Amino acid sequence: MSELRVMLEDAVTRLFGDRVTRECVEAAERGAWQGDLWRAVEENGLTRPHLPEDAGGAGGSWLEAYVILRASGRYTVPLPLAETVLASWLLTEAKIDVPDGPLTIVPTAVDAAVLGGEAVTLDVADVPWASVAAHIVVAADTGDGLRVALLSSASAAEIRGGQNIAREPRDGVRFVAAPVLASAQTTLTADVVHVYGAMVRSAQMAGAMEALLAQSVQYAGERVQFGRAIAKFQVIQHELAKLAGAVAASGAAAEAAFVAATRGHPRFEIAVAKTRIGDAVDQATSIAHQVHGAIGFTYEHGLHFATRRLWAWRSEFGSDAYWAEELGRAALARGADALWPDLTARGR
Repeated sequence: MSELRVMLEDAVTRLFGDRVTRECVEAAERGAWQGDLWRAVEENGLTRPHLPEDAGGAGGSWLEAYVILRASGRYTVPLPLAETVLASWLLTEAKIDVPDGPLTIVPTAVDAAVLGGEAVTLDVADVPWASVAAHIVVAADTGDGLRVALLSSASAAEIRGGQNIAREPRDGVRFVAAPVLASAQTTLTADVVHVYGAMVRSAQMAGAMEALLAQSVQYAGERVQFGRAIAKFQVIQHELAKLAGAVAASGAAAEAAFVAATRGHPRFEIAVAKTRIGDAVDQATSIAHQVHGAIGFTYEHGLHFATRRLWAWRSEFGSDAYWAEELGRAALARGADALWPDLTARGR
């Protein structure tokens, strides 16, 4: 592990462990913007670890971003951190200066004609954290690559508040002749937002799975039934072992996607990660809630902060079924002789 990754691991553990309290997350779910937490995140350099130094970053790679995003999922950080990481990378690829403050991104590419001039008229739904983001990044498929544009959220004619099941903002946004602050053509593929969006969600999901395991192990050690902690019962141990296996596999799959991203061709690994982790969500959340019993379903207990996010993030930027279909199509296209090398990573 690089020195920068070790430093980031220590920084996020201290910061999120101290600052992301239950009261903080509950307040965010009621719609209160956690400005002090965001400023602490920015001051600690946690929004641009993967960007080069000349873009205001730490000169790291996607692996440094993975450390932060996984931790944000583990601590259920109520900020658009993943969106800011993704949007700032897109802007850097387009050689557009990255502004300070929280960023978000329209999750799918729009028609090229939308970004054809100096003003934008556009109406889109389910934009993450649009109601609190200072700027919104929009990308359009031009046929020759991806055009990336930066808009101010203050120029939106309307922002319609919405939420996902985790009570995170998923807003409708309408622009009417809104000025484009900057735009540039790139050679990025048309679906890069969808693909890399799946990658950052995979890291968050891997972290949230770790939270499920930690809470379940702790509760099983504390909950006494028939005169002893339920963790002493073999059936509980068996279920916790299955949960631990799902968590380990999810973390490995997510990290492999970020490793591939550092090489510039991560689509296969991202598809594997989103498929593997999405498939594990049902098993992991089921085991965690069974171990906790009825108390795990109450709002008063903290288990739901992780489980609701897992259920929401699972479907964003393509569900596990969507990415499994992509893997199937890729396997058919490459042929039977390539299947085993692909599965063992020897053919990639």
